[in-house]
Amino acid sequence: MRIPRIYAGQVLQAESSFDLEPGPSQHLARALRMQEASQLILFDGRGGEYPATITSVGKKCVSVLTGQHHDIEVESPLAIHLGISISRGERMDWVIQKATELGVTHVSPLLTERTEVKLKADRAEKKRQHWQQIAISACEQCGRNRLPVINQLTLLPKWLNDSRAELKLVLHHRAENLSAQSTPPRSIDLLIGPEGGLSPDEIHLAEQRAFRALRLGDRVLRTETAPLAALSILQARWGDMAP
Repeated sequence: MRIPRIYAGQVLQAESSFDLEPGPSQHLARALRMQEASQLILFDGRGGEYPATITSVGKKCVSVLTGQHHDIEVESPLAIHLGISISRGERMDWVIQKATELGVTHVSPLLTERTEVKLKADRAEKKRQHWQQIAISACEQCGRNRLPVINQLTLLPKWLNDSRAELKLVLHHRAENLSAQSTPPRSIDLLIGPEGGLSPDEIHLAEQRAFRALRLGDRVLRTETAPLAALSILQARWGDMAP
């Protein structure tokens, strides 16, 4: 049986005994039905991980004892910030989960001219917390020890103005294919529009902010497919995925 990997919001230390937070405790006790002396792996998002042993399982919390810190990292050398227009239903959940598995470091949900989803401030923050939890679960599954940051809902012009990556890309099915770079970039900002695509004015604005328009091929990809295809290609070309 695979040893469960659990994210702990607390700052972890080696050879330390403590109670896990309610969320992880309930998951271990109720969902996984783990018992005293069960083994697990804990990480706190600061890098590396800790083997741990459950010392007690109570009604409200699970107590653990950590072992020595293991300096294990599976992060890509390529930092990718994904800016993507929010979409309906579970499609955004899917993108967050898979983008985390593919090594994205930041995700910014965006409001564009053709974004169909409307969220008020309080609901937008609940959604952000929900997406962050999806990213946490994806890290637990895929072996990452550092969490991608899920930013607050942002207007596209502000996100474009704040962009500081070495390479800036905006997907556009009428653009050119990605050409070779003489120097591999260390950071990329990747912009993906909604189902109806970015408007001509938005693409023009992105290009004014030094974003290069590119396409992935002859087929028009859905908004939940395009970022995963693009992330895979970028990681294969400049990151840590085998081409």
